[in-house]
Amino acid sequence: MVEKAYQRIVAFLLAFAVFVTAMPAYAISLISDAETEIFLHRTLIPIFEAAGVTFNPRHIYIVNDKSLNAFVADGNNMFVTVGTLMAADSQNEVSGVLAHETGHIAGGHILRHKIQAREIQRISLLSMLLGGAAGIAAGRPDVSIAAILGSQGSAMGSLLAYQVSEERSADEAAVKLLAKINQSPSGMLSFMKKIQKQNTIQGIEENSYFRTHPVTSERITFLEKAVRESKSSTKGKQEEQFKRIKAKLYAFIEDPKNTLIKYPENDDSVAARYARTIAYFKKSDMPKALSLIDGLIADESANPYFWELKGQMLLETGQVGAAADIYRQALKLQPDSSLFKLNLAQAMLENSPSRAEQQQIVDLLNQVLIYNPDSSAWLLLARAYGLQENAAGYNYAAAEYSLRIGDVKLAEQQAKQAVKSNPGAVLRLKLDDLLLRIKDYQKDHKYNYK
Repeated sequence: MVEKAYQRIVAFLLAFAVFVTAMPAYAISLISDAETEIFLHRTLIPIFEAAGVTFNPRHIYIVNDKSLNAFVADGNNMFVTVGTLMAADSQNEVSGVLAHETGHIAGGHILRHKIQAREIQRISLLSMLLGGAAGIAAGRPDVSIAAILGSQGSAMGSLLAYQVSEERSADEAAVKLLAKINQSPSGMLSFMKKIQKQNTIQGIEENSYFRTHPVTSERITFLEKAVRESKSSTKGKQEEQFKRIKAKLYAFIEDPKNTLIKYPENDDSVAARYARTIAYFKKSDMPKALSLIDGLIADESANPYFWELKGQMLLETGQVGAAADIYRQALKLQPDSSLFKLNLAQAMLENSPSRAEQQQIVDLLNQVLIYNPDSSAWLLLARAYGLQENAAGYNYAAAEYSLRIGDVKLAEQQAKQAVKSNPGAVLRLKLDDLLLRIKDYQKDHKYNYK
């Protein structure tokens, strides 16, 4: 009995160690939309400048999740959920959310959280080992389990208290950052009230011990005072653009019938027409969808996102040649868009490209990969090299793609095959680098390769 209890204790200790060090890792699904990304960049750049934080557009991500949430991770990476963007009523609200997360970055909370978590882990593990060992020595496994549970509760309390202080600090930093860019904290306040309402509906207990954020009533009190004292603007510079983005996201995520209720035919705003275009496209009513998008393009021929949407509609309905022409127009209007280049390359690939077009596709995809090396462009590039009968290029691009989807063994095979295909000097250097990355990955995950 004592031996079995000891085994359970060891298993618990190991599980707890993994829990503490892994927080808050979990799988997320990302979406890519040039219009929404540009809006977030333009909203975030002045906030980052006010905070003295370096901005990198590749470090801002849109999470395909309907919850109200945003968070930051290592490397100043910021994640914003679709639910947050859809729930916000103004750019000012979005600015408040982003300013709060920027407060975490500027305050060094990510690094400090790691250090604190490791220290809590060390102390709690030591306490549990001593308590558990004492119980085992006394022949009392129940005492061992009690000691462990007590240590766990103490450790979690310390960690959550540490996070609470960080959230309060981020709120204070956000208010100061918003003042620097002449934005009122009223958006932060209104969004916080939405979170409070959601918590009430979902029955989430307002208890600081069980929450990783301070109780919302305390935060609301702080923000109400900040709003009273602020003389800054409650409107952002892109409020109209934000309405369109909300409509677009809603239409792509929700059922078309819900979109047509929310944005009825008698609503002639650009945002509503935009949403209805997508709804009819999703319903496969192409005559109505094309009529609406053509009307939007007629009104705003310089809007690259309307052209992009039409290109997507044509591509997904098999009109690949026409889609390529439309994507070219979108790219003319926004020549630095990696997503537009990716879309154009895909449309061209589906349209039996000539030798000259094959090289254009390769050039487009290599441009995309300069700024977004983790893109699915590797898969399209492999196809393009395959059409050119470039075995070395094909296997190299395929290996990069395989590595990114986690098939490391296949990536190694493809990379070695590329080496055997007599690559040029530049490609050989890239292959040598790739093989080193594969080797490092295998070393770090050696138990997966037995």
